[in-house]
This record gives sequence, C-alpha cells and structure tokens, in this order.
Amino acid sequence: MYDLYIGNKNYSSWSLRPWVIMRQLDMPFKEYVIPFGDEIQWQTFRQISRSGKVPYLVEGNIAVWDSLAILEYLAERHPIWPTETSARAWARSAAAEMHSGFTELRNRCSMSCGQRIQLHEMPTALNQEISRLDALWNEGLSRFGGPYLAGEHFTGVDAFFAPVIFRIQSYGLRLSAIGSAYVSLMLNTTAMRDWYQDALKEQFRDSPHENSILQMGTVLQDFRARA
Repeated sequence: MYDLYIGNKNYSSWSLRPWVIMRQLDMPFKEYVIPFGDEIQWQTFRQISRSGKVPYLVEGNIAVWDSLAILEYLAERHPIWPTETSARAWARSAAAEMHSGFTELRNRCSMSCGQRIQLHEMPTALNQEISRLDALWNEGLSRFGGPYLAGEHFTGVDAFFAPVIFRIQSYGLRLSAIGSAYVSLMLNTTAMRDWYQDALKEQFRDSPHENSILQMGTVLQDFRARA
C-alpha cells in the first residue's frame, strides 16, 4: 500500500500526474490532501517531507518526491511505460519535455479544473507552445496507433499531460481535430473523471491561484461548490 500526499485537486497539477496513473492502473494507495494555504497542515507535512512539496509518495520506509521520480519508482513494479522499445523511448522523452518545458502554458494558464476562463491575450510564446503540444500529440498518436499517446494503453506519458488536458478544457485552447479527440478521450477516462468530480466538490479557495487566473483572463463559468 502506498501513501500519496497531494494538494487541492482543483489546482494541483503536479499532484495529478502520479494520482491519475495510480488510479487508472488500480494501484492500491491512500491519499492525503494538504490544502494550499492551510499552514497548520503544511507544518505537519513538512515534518514528513523535507522538500515540503507535493506530490510525495511513501511506501514503508521509502519516500519519493517529484512527479517524475514517483512515476519512475512505480515503474519498477507496475506497467507505467510502454513495453515496446521505441514507444517507451518516445513516451519518456515526451514526458520529460512536459516536465521541464511549456513554461508559458503553465504560467499563463494556471490549472483550475472547475472554471472556464477566457484569456485576455494569446501571446506568440503561448501559441508556439500550443502548436508544439499539438504536434507532439499528433506524432505519438500516428506513430503508435493510439488511442493513447504511446499506443493502446494509458501510460506515464498520458499521466504527464493530464494537467494540460484540464487546462485545455478550462481555457478553451484550440487544437487540431486529432488533438481535440485525444482531449475528449482523456477527459472520459475513469481516473480523470474521478479527479474532476472531487475537484468540483472542493470549497477551499487559494488566493494566489485565484488572483493569477484573474490577472490572465476573465472567468466565464465556475462549476465548483460554493466556498
């Protein structure tokens, strides 16, 4: 049994990555939600985790932090990555690119699962990253046959792009027909539906996240439970 420490489901994109692969692959784990802004809970959590950041995975006396490290640890005993060599190499490369890149998309489109937002502007840097994202997805889907990015099964690379799926939905970002079909597929997986429904039930509001969203765009709809 694993223990997985995560942040609020509405906001915490990094937490979503290990959570969604563990849920989608039916790994046994217990989740602990550490709400952003709750300093008492965070002080308690920092006694467990020296980094003081989520996600954070514990198995017995072993602790693993950072979403990429967590997936690689889980991959030692679960089918996280494709079995075919070229698909596995591509999936790891694409996941690493997401892990270290797409900074304009992250900064301008803060994750908020329950809201629908219209951006004030679409700068060139954001359009370039969306184009790269769409091209990358099209490459994986065409090379490995879909319906997931590296082939028939949901793998680590799909988990790494899961937060982007919610960002595309929230901000109405436009993709090709193939990219849009992949977004629809992901939104209808069991794990993504479960995370989304939990996110809508959260009543907590984190001011830094809320302010960032209002700075970048206009909230058109808010499906979250009332604070």
